[in-house]
Amino acid sequence: MARGKRKVPDINSSSTADIAFLLLIFFLITTSMDTDRGLARLLPPPPEDQDQDNTDKIKERNVLQVYLNKDDALMCGNDYIGVDQLREKAKEFIANVANAEHMPEKTQKNVEFFGTYLVNDKHVISLQNDRGSSYQAYISVQNELVAAYNELRDELAEQKFGTTYAELNDDQQKAIREIYPQRISEAEPKKYGEKKEVSNGKI
Repeated sequence: MARGKRKVPDINSSSTADIAFLLLIFFLITTSMDTDRGLARLLPPPPEDQDQDNTDKIKERNVLQVYLNKDDALMCGNDYIGVDQLREKAKEFIANVANAEHMPEKTQKNVEFFGTYLVNDKHVISLQNDRGSSYQAYISVQNELVAAYNELRDELAEQKFGTTYAELNDDQQKAIREIYPQRISEAEPKKYGEKKEVSNGKI
């Protein structure tokens, strides 16, 4: 008796697509990503509440120059410092607690919740790097500058409202930002001290 041929079942294309989708999801969930090589945070936004008409000429006392060279050496003002010192330097400049003449000038404003208050709204932190500086060093410098603003805002929030800046409502946060506006200007990277071509063993 001859055996009948076994019928091959039809392949369901939708089932194949479902399996492929499940495999893709499985791969995405189980694969670890090297997050250390990405941005540690979002890049700082443009200076807050900055009046473009008044930025053409900024007094020298109102500008803190921060420069990172090709060897990742950091200059703040006229001094070379470590990145771990930058936060305190920036906080001192931004706050200008004693209203010193060589530090940023302040404006007297009526700030909600605070009344009449001296606000340092004219300061600018100018950040620039050499094209040869490392990406990680530049991000570290940015982090320290933003951290300086965050700490000052937290300190003022604790002093006035007894809590952190993040826990304040929108109006309270706006008042804190009016006193400590974030003003970081990132200039286009430049390349300094390029090596000259070497010919016959001589520079």
